[in-house]
Amino acid sequence: MRLKDKVALVTGAASGFGEGIARRFAEEGASVLIADIAAEKGARVAAAIPRGRFHQADVARAADVEAMIAAALDAFGAIDILVNNAGTTHRNQPMLDVDEETFDRVYAVNVKSIYLTARAAVPVMRQQGGGAILNIASTAGVRPRPGLTWYNGSKGAAIALTRSMAAELAPDRIRVNALNPVIGETGLTAAFMGGDSPELRKKFVATIPLGRMSRPLDVANAALFLCSDEAEFLTGVCLEVDGGRSI
Repeated sequence: MRLKDKVALVTGAASGFGEGIARRFAEEGASVLIADIAAEKGARVAAAIPRGRFHQADVARAADVEAMIAAALDAFGAIDILVNNAGTTHRNQPMLDVDEETFDRVYAVNVKSIYLTARAAVPVMRQQGGGAILNIASTAGVRPRPGLTWYNGSKGAAIALTRSMAAELAPDRIRVNALNPVIGETGLTAAFMGGDSPELRKKFVATIPLGRMSRPLDVANAALFLCSDEAEFLTGVCLEVDGGRSI
């Protein structure tokens, strides 16, 4: 059991990559707080895994994040692993067609949440003597393409934050890494592609050398490694989980 006796908090864990990560962590012995804005789906995931609890939270709101951290401590007494997975996007479209409200929401969920969770969780990890933070970024932050300009920028920010946090928190034995998944089967797939059809999927898959979209288990297995003690000397790593997309 690679995460035996560990406590993990996974945001956006009601579906997609977050659900995959939560389930994989539980299989490896972790107690997991499932945090998501979607209450019904989140409760379902928590009920399906051993030592799972659900807490409803909007990661773009400071009060919700503080309550989420408190809920993890109340339920399990510690936070060894924090996975900032919750994310959103705008529809694939010309950059000037994205309205201001949508832009603000993308940056609140994808960037501000990293600030808010750090502010609430880092003091806990410092007191515990260390921990692991994993930010789910994207290949969009490594090889940006037209149509998702503002989303690309938010994920570029997540990558830069990961590296800077890693350098600053290393003396506290808090490791900070990131994953950069390629497009996968999640609730955001249609928005990334600007629709959903066999033709669009074929177009996107054609850009991935290994010939398919990412799957939650691909991301979950990479997350498991980076958050386990096997990766104790890895920090500031931004790992592509992309089937070769970023080559």
